[in-house]
Amino acid sequence: TLAAAFWTSWSLFSNLLEHRLKGCYSSDVSFAAMTVVVHNYVNSELFCRVRCRPPDVVVFPRCVEEVSALAKICHQYQLPIIPFGTGTGLEGGVGALKGGVCFSLRNMDEVLDLHQEDFDVTVEPGVTRKALNSYLRGTGLWFPIDPGADASLCGMAATSASGTNAVRYGTMRENVLNLEVVLADGSVFHTAGRGRRPRKTSAGYNLTNLFVGSEGTLGILTKATLRLYGIPESMVSAVCSFPSVQAAVDSTVQILQTGVPIARIEFLDDVMIGACNRFNSLSYPVTPTLFLEFHGSSKSLEEQVSITEEITRENGGGDFAWAEDEEMRARLWKARHDAWYAAQALRPGCKAYSTDVCVPLSCLPQIIVETKEDLMRNHLTGPIAGHVGDGNFHCIMVLDPDDPDEVQRVHEFTERLARRALAMDGTCTGEHGVGLGKRTLLREELGPQAMEVMQRLKATLDPKNLMNPGKVL
Repeated sequence: TLAAAFWTSWSLFSNLLEHRLKGCYSSDVSFAAMTVVVHNYVNSELFCRVRCRPPDVVVFPRCVEEVSALAKICHQYQLPIIPFGTGTGLEGGVGALKGGVCFSLRNMDEVLDLHQEDFDVTVEPGVTRKALNSYLRGTGLWFPIDPGADASLCGMAATSASGTNAVRYGTMRENVLNLEVVLADGSVFHTAGRGRRPRKTSAGYNLTNLFVGSEGTLGILTKATLRLYGIPESMVSAVCSFPSVQAAVDSTVQILQTGVPIARIEFLDDVMIGACNRFNSLSYPVTPTLFLEFHGSSKSLEEQVSITEEITRENGGGDFAWAEDEEMRARLWKARHDAWYAAQALRPGCKAYSTDVCVPLSCLPQIIVETKEDLMRNHLTGPIAGHVGDGNFHCIMVLDPDDPDEVQRVHEFTERLARRALAMDGTCTGEHGVGLGKRTLLREELGPQAMEVMQRLKATLDPKNLMNPGKVL
């Protein structure tokens, strides 16, 4: 077939692309080995147990018209399409299982429309969360969703990412108002209608939420309209140590039950807080710990802090270590965001892999205790950090990739952990997505009927299975 010829003849493929795109596509097309390897960034073989080949070609479109033109060519010749933002995903979502064309969207990096009075902004797919907040500096607005990496905003939408602020501001799913999408056949549409950006709507099916979390399997996200928030008048952060996991989680539940609008409430186990101390030259007690942050007016913060301190004290929590000025707060949250690197520093020269499960809050103490026992029983290094306010936590597994026995034990542990979460009415992934690594677990979580509905949706929008094939389903 013609498609098969492409896989064996790069020169033919290159000539075809040059000929077909002439006059409608002005961006770079690269067949260079280093470029295609970089754009196949994925820990697939070690952590997802799937062998990926590099994409056959990487293209760098500069506008939606170029994305559409190239998608039409891929559709005509049945070439797989792999969307690529910044490559910071953790479940193999940008791996090229069947080669094909990697669409690197880094050149589409403009902030297009800012409506300050309406608290929304429209961005291209190459804009990262840090770049957007730098752009917003001086406007009194910010975008609070903050995964650990400086991910692209459309990539964050594609995986329904979240972060430390989710307990107050929600995940990407709650903060995307509209998406521009290029479908597998090259057609372009807007999930909420062209130019629409209402704060709420009950008009028709929620197509925006269909594409949030679709991981590039239904279309390429080429624009996103996002909610913005006013920067609070005051912010204060604190660290509080506890005698046990149960005490820390009990405090969290009680804080939420009182209606305190906590902005961040993060859990670190004793191993993780010890690692963070060493990595960031800190001296917090090496016990289960909460990192907290409060947003609001000065007067409202006094009440929030008073209620929270009383609750934590009743649960055996220590005195708050406060971080009130911006520099101290930045240092505190840098320690939390550096948890990956702090964990990896426990075993220099080793690799790290993050698990990602989420359970109902009432189940959190049990699953964390059982998980720590599992780690000790199997002689594994896996410090725990989590967004305790919504029941989501991560074990950052640190392992020697050249030790097949340890790699196997880590694989078995991560599957036990995910199934432990499912048994507690939770999910196998709270914010990282499914990608390559959790396809089997997704089937266990959703069941055959829900999977069939998803497969029908995929077949309707992408009947040739060209969009990021092999991911999710």
